[in-house]
Amino acid sequence: MITIDFLDEDGFVNEQEKNEIESLIQFAYDHLEEADDAEVSISFVDQEEIRTINRDYRDKDAVTDVISFAMEDEEDNVIHEEALRTLGDIIICTDRASEQAQDYGHSYKRELMFLSLHGFLHLLGYDHMESEEEKEMNNLQDEILTAFGVTRED
Repeated sequence: MITIDFLDEDGFVNEQEKNEIESLIQFAYDHLEEADDAEVSISFVDQEEIRTINRDYRDKDAVTDVISFAMEDEEDNVIHEEALRTLGDIIICTDRASEQAQDYGHSYKRELMFLSLHGFLHLLGYDHMESEEEKEMNNLQDEILTAFGVTRED
C-alpha cells in the first residue's frame, strides 16, 4: 500500500483530483508488483517555486513541469525495520500542467495524472536519459495510464 502526503498550501488541486492521483499511484504500485508498504510526498507549486527548486537543487534556472527527489538508491536505506519505505518527493508545477494540457489537447486532470505517474516512476528508479530507458519508461507510462483508464482524450 502507498501512503501519499499531499502538500498544496495554495489549493492548486482539488480533493477529487488528489483522490484520483492517489488511486493511480496505488494502481501503478500494484501493477509494478511492489510489495512493501511505502510513502511518497506530492507537492503542487507555481512556476516561481518550481524554478527556484530547479535552480537550487538541479542547477537549472528554468521552469519545469515535474521534479522528483528519490530517497532510495542502490543501497539498502532502511532506517527502522518497521518504518514505511520512503520513496521520496514529487513536485508538480500546476501552471505548466495547465499549459501542457492545452498544448497537447487534453484535460488538466489527464496532465496531472501523467505528471504524477512520471514523477512516481522516477522515484522507483525509472529514467529517460538514454533512448532505451526513455522507450521503456514511455511504454510503461502508457501501459499504466491505459490500464487505469486514463486516455489522451481525457
